Amino acid sequence: MINENISEVTPIIIDSDQPGFVQSDAVSGVMRRATNYLQAGFPIHFSGPAGTGKTTIAMNIAARIGRPVILLHGDDEFGTSDLIGGQYGFRRKKMVDNFIQSVLKSDERVSPEWVDNRITVACKHGFTLIYDEFTRSRPEANNALLSILEEKILDLPAGRSEEGYLRVSPEFRVIFTSNPEEYAGVHKAQDALKDRMITIKLDHYDRETEIAIVKTKSGIPEDEAERVVNIIRTFRENVENGFQPSIRAGIMIAKVLSATGSKPEAGNDDFVETCFDVLSFETNGVKSRPEGEVKKVIVDIIKQFC
Repeated sequence: MINENISEVTPIIIDSDQPGFVQSDAVSGVMRRATNYLQAGFPIHFSGPAGTGKTTIAMNIAARIGRPVILLHGDDEFGTSDLIGGQYGFRRKKMVDNFIQSVLKSDERVSPEWVDNRITVACKHGFTLIYDEFTRSRPEANNALLSILEEKILDLPAGRSEEGYLRVSPEFRVIFTSNPEEYAGVHKAQDALKDRMITIKLDHYDRETEIAIVKTKSGIPEDEAERVVNIIRTFRENVENGFQPSIRAGIMIAKVLSATGSKPEAGNDDFVETCFDVLSFETNGVKSRPEGEVKKVIVDIIKQFC
């Protein structure tokens, strides 16, 4: 039962009605494929650069499944107990027998207290697990997932005062996300784990999708969203061997425009300065130009579309 006292880990309920979610043809295709794989019982893995909507799509798919969601973010400090569970504290039990007034008998016992962690809770109750950026956890921490995904059995330590294994609920589903291996703080996932999941690679979306996202997320008119996206996409093409700005950059600029009532115009100093602040974070990647020339690159792009 969902309302059962399962542990200190509480699942979340995601509303299937997400008005801010943009569903273009490209996004619908990804959603359809991922849903088909999950229905067939396979875990799915969204892989791609930052800002390509991996987590957003994962949350939307989980909402459509309709089961409670366990959200887990990869961390280099994770060990097996952080995912499966462990002994946290102690349980004290004391019995006092004073049935005969002149005789007092007491029995006190202290035993370790086992607490299930996120993966165990999801497996036991058939929840949907979203393991966001799972490659930020060390590979050995994720070893428990191998038997979960293949044999549908979770091996449990002896300290869990129950059977030594747990059969995974047939309603259990897993959605993984990860950034490319060259990103800082990302580990290489073991081949045995990747072999058990279906990977869908995501990249920056087409122009129409990005315009729809910027417009929806910020509330600015479509023609203004189009100008912002054109600037972001052109600047992205000028980046070599550096972090390419994602659609998040366009959303930031558009939200500032919406909040201040400003317009995306080349003569608007506030707009130009906002573009400087949002886009010039990785100057070394702008066609190998010196840092001082980055603003000129941005100004030239703004003049081209505004």
